[in-house]
Amino acid sequence: MSEGGEQRKPVARLRRTLSLPLITFYGIGTIVGGGIYALLGKVAGEAGMAAPLAFLLAASVAALSAFSFAELCARFPVSAGEAQYVTAAFGTRWLGPFVGLLVILTGAVSAATLANAVGEFLLELAGSPLALNVCLIVLALAILAAWGIAESVTAAAAITVIELVGLAAVLVLRGGELGALPERWAEVVRPDAELGWAGLAFGAFLAFYAYIGFEDMVNVAEEVRDPRRNLPIAILVSLVATSVLYVLVCLVAVLAVPPDELAASRIPVADIVGAEARRARAVLSGISVLAGVNGALIQIVMAARIVHGLRRHSPALGWLSAVHPRTRTPVRATAAIAALVLFLALWFPLVTLAAATSTIILVVFALVNLALLRIRRREEQPPEAVPRYPLWIPAGGFVLCLAFLGLRLATLITG
Repeated sequence: MSEGGEQRKPVARLRRTLSLPLITFYGIGTIVGGGIYALLGKVAGEAGMAAPLAFLLAASVAALSAFSFAELCARFPVSAGEAQYVTAAFGTRWLGPFVGLLVILTGAVSAATLANAVGEFLLELAGSPLALNVCLIVLALAILAAWGIAESVTAAAAITVIELVGLAAVLVLRGGELGALPERWAEVVRPDAELGWAGLAFGAFLAFYAYIGFEDMVNVAEEVRDPRRNLPIAILVSLVATSVLYVLVCLVAVLAVPPDELAASRIPVADIVGAEARRARAVLSGISVLAGVNGALIQIVMAARIVHGLRRHSPALGWLSAVHPRTRTPVRATAAIAALVLFLALWFPLVTLAAATSTIILVVFALVNLALLRIRRREEQPPEAVPRYPLWIPAGGFVLCLAFLGLRLATLITG
């Protein structure tokens, strides 16, 4: 009861409906959806035959940061996790919201990248205008994201299964190409003769975008059952599974199709099976569309949850972050994120968006690794039921993130 005797309206809260399998598929879905289907050709265009090496280098950067996220999300199982981590580490009031806004921007730019990719897929398949494709995609995803977290993640999990089946089909149909690997090994383990180290570096930088997604899982922590146990497991399982799959598919791709042809293709995964396999190519084209849709959906869901989580740091976001009493989702935040995604997707090309996403997320990862180092060094007694990894992991993650950012800066300077 309020002071005037009026009964206060109960505040709607997020619902814990995500089990370990669902949150794991959520992570795999956002990594795969934002990765190999959309960017395989672009990475091959930059790194040439060394594209698998580019994916492997990117995986090493992502892996160290993934362990840091796994430990921190068990310590702080809340939405807008990155903002909470740096606030707990440094105690600076402005840094947490700043990092939260960076992650929101990452989600929006990433979703725009994928909406753009799906728009190009549909342009190739149906000939419909790119701008119309993008508008319809973003509108449909905003409606689904606002509908409910269980519905969104269940849809994402179902599409993830289809994506994995598609990649498995590529390995089955063209896996024989791996038989040539002993003879061609030197081509894929060193920089391309023409593209050089700069091409490998930028290829790895673009490929890093393909691993973005595991960090999104921490931002639905308030909707996960037993998050201290389930989230760390789901983060590590999803990253390991996708890393192995990426490298295998990329190896098959560059052994089966010349990298310049992959780079010129709007649907590179479908082109791996060859024009003669028409039915398989058509199916993989459809799966490519679903993969991009899935990744974009999860990014919109994630970004809206960060807006909701930032209400702890910025009370001014209260109206925007409010949870709808019926859907139990932050509907207004979802609408705002969808509007930003639409603007970005319509105004910027795919490679520019992917590079921007990688740059922003590397800054966030560097801060998160540094935050874990600071928290670990000043604590006397570790909390119970929290995994603790060696300190060289966040230290190495911090250094590698800075190194990748330095490579990107050098690439920009040298043109």
